[in-house]
Amino acid sequence: MPTQSVPIRDPILLSRLLQQYLHLLKKYPILTKSVTSAVLSALGNLLSQALESKKKLKEGHTRKELDVYGPIRFAVYGLVITGPLSHYFYQLLELLFPSSAPFSMLKRLLLERLIFAPAFLFLFFVVMNALEGKTNADLQDKLKARYWPALKMNWKVWTPFQFININYVPVQFRVLFANMIALFWNAYLTSVRK
Repeated sequence: MPTQSVPIRDPILLSRLLQQYLHLLKKYPILTKSVTSAVLSALGNLLSQALESKKKLKEGHTRKELDVYGPIRFAVYGLVITGPLSHYFYQLLELLFPSSAPFSMLKRLLLERLIFAPAFLFLFFVVMNALEGKTNADLQDKLKARYWPALKMNWKVWTPFQFININYVPVQFRVLFANMIALFWNAYLTSVRK
């Protein structure tokens, strides 16, 4: 018996999914944010591979095989690093710079952009290098060639989104908001690390 794919347009189903997510977020905040980070990071890697494959086909090259370990590495990074670290960082911002403090919006943004973002990007390069089984010499070469361009792009792309995120998005949804933006950012990072 053939089955038919039906797009999810049932508002009741979407409402139930949202309610379940909110319940899990309240009951298991770090685990929920970590799993969400893992899934969206893996999807970002798959998106990057799909775009790269499509570009190669347009250029007349043969289709590149899917790197099945790429999404796994990104999922591990999202699960172990992005989810928990982002959760605690956004909590720390609330403690250091409550919204009632003078210039809190600017202070949050400067801390995130000038301290957290460079360290987080560096950590990304280190962890991915380890997950790929590469050497320290490989890491040094990648850092020399690609860290600074990636950081400058991070500042260009992420600054307006992070300003909104850390100043207007409720703290429990900040990791999710950042993960939605990171879906496309991870596609960029996959391409820049090659």
